[in-house]
Amino acid sequence: MSVTSLDKDLDNLTLTLTADFAAPVERVWQLWSDPRQLERWWGPPTYPATVEEYDLTPGGDVTYFMTGPEGDKHRGWWRITSVTEPTSLEFTDGFADADGVRSAGMPTTTTRVTLTERDGGTRMEMRSAFDTREQMDQLMKMGMEEGLREAVGQMDGLLAG
Repeated sequence: MSVTSLDKDLDNLTLTLTADFAAPVERVWQLWSDPRQLERWWGPPTYPATVEEYDLTPGGDVTYFMTGPEGDKHRGWWRITSVTEPTSLEFTDGFADADGVRSAGMPTTTTRVTLTERDGGTRMEMRSAFDTREQMDQLMKMGMEEGLREAVGQMDGLLAG
């Protein structure tokens, strides 16, 4: 399993996942920068993602839905804040309703992904920041920690293939 740690910091309202891969930074970056590859790991194994819109440029949007085991669809979106290919990406991550409209009543997170060379491979740090403790608690109760661990855990198989 590539995930080496998942640290919840209640004081700073962050959740930080660290993963190490036996692949170069440029190859790990492709799992983020290619929507077809992103679909193969974004979301837990039982909730595969389908990317609908994909603009990985500052100000651009990524929209997607995850399909659950019963055929239920859960929509989400990213608003891209910054991109430094192939080492970092920052975006706001949120939920959408059945029509793809951003859900104002659901929390958003600011996520920063950093890829660095480490021991001939890549270390990925994915830090999600929350606006409030209540929003952080809500997303933790919805299974964000386990879902993130399962999703990133799929990256190893893609990098090996």
